[in-house]
Amino acid sequence: MSSIVVRRTALAASAAALALLATACGGSSDGDSKGGDKKTSQADKTAPAASAKVLSAAELEKVALTQADVKSGKVLGKVPPQDDIAQDKVKSGDPACTPLAYLGAASFVGKPAAKAKRSYLGEAEKPAAGATDEEKFLAGLNASKAVETLASYENGGAEQAMKDLKAAAKNCAGGYTYTVTGAKTKILKVVTTQEPGGADEALALTLTVAGDGGDKMPVKAVVVRKGATVAYFPVINLASAASGKDFAFPTEIVDAQLAKLAKLG
Repeated sequence: MSSIVVRRTALAASAAALALLATACGGSSDGDSKGGDKKTSQADKTAPAASAKVLSAAELEKVALTQADVKSGKVLGKVPPQDDIAQDKVKSGDPACTPLAYLGAASFVGKPAAKAKRSYLGEAEKPAAGATDEEKFLAGLNASKAVETLASYENGGAEQAMKDLKAAAKNCAGGYTYTVTGAKTKILKVVTTQEPGGADEALALTLTVAGDGGDKMPVKAVVVRKGATVAYFPVINLASAASGKDFAFPTEIVDAQLAKLAKLG
């Protein structure tokens, strides 16, 4: 295995922990982001969440993803309290980018009335016949990892959280820096990608994270609102982090969560 791959893999592991998952529909090309203003105006026409039911912590736990909800990968269950990053541990170099920093740290925006968290690990790729050791190694890393934060808000807080995230995505498109428990992460750019359907509001992003020696890694995130509930899905893929190549967002977990929220009316 080449030293470059080893170095990139070490970078991926550290960047993944610091930039996104300090715990345990898909993206499009950059060209698709030009329709960002159109998407925002369309989302602004959605029904308000103020009259929607605000779910309790117990209700969020019941509606959060379970293994039975996905056909592939593993829903790993609740995130341990020690791995649940508090907002005050996340600091952004630019206050305008703070909502994105919270998202990157697998936290939430605003002050929810209740929340629940789940972690998900996709299935690793099977190496092709005759693959080299390096190719086998990368195939084993080729699995998406996500932490879902499911949060309910009172008094229009869900709408405000989406508004703040959309504003941050626009204002911080050229990059920003933030720290999680003191560890610094640099984002080079933020691109708005194709958002999933089925939500009252949705936002999909690809963030490019800077590594040592000019290395870069893509990080993806989808945030959806259904009524007074917002679901945050930041995702990394270690093979992509090691290679710098793009990866497919695991849309199944968002679709499954929206379907469960829709049943609540």
